[in-house]
Amino acid sequence: MDTLQQYLETVPNQEHRNSMQHLIEWVAANFPDLNLEIKWNQPMMLHNQTFIIGFSAAAKYVSIAPETAVLHEFLDRIIQTGYGHTKMKFQIKWNQEIDYALLSDIIERSIEFKKGSTTFWA
Repeated sequence: MDTLQQYLETVPNQEHRNSMQHLIEWVAANFPDLNLEIKWNQPMMLHNQTFIIGFSAAAKYVSIAPETAVLHEFLDRIIQTGYGHTKMKFQIKWNQEIDYALLSDIIERSIEFKKGSTTFWA
């Protein structure tokens, strides 16, 4: 799987597929310096060939995974928003609104966090 469209075809629910596409297109439009690549069978946004944030669809939610250190910096806001989380990602249920201000702050911090990095993962 090499393209976003190929990834989206793996999402069985059309509504979820549309939501994923909108989410990833929003990130691409608001962060034009990021490059979309499909790695490990999920869409990821990279900056200078280093990981910034990844997305994956599940039956009940979309998972969003920044670097773990950045996730922990934003954990209080993520919890306040009502999103689920694990040690490595946060989850937005398909029927929840996406807090784009929060997502933007996470991506901006991720870019700053990875500035000068020469490795894919932190």
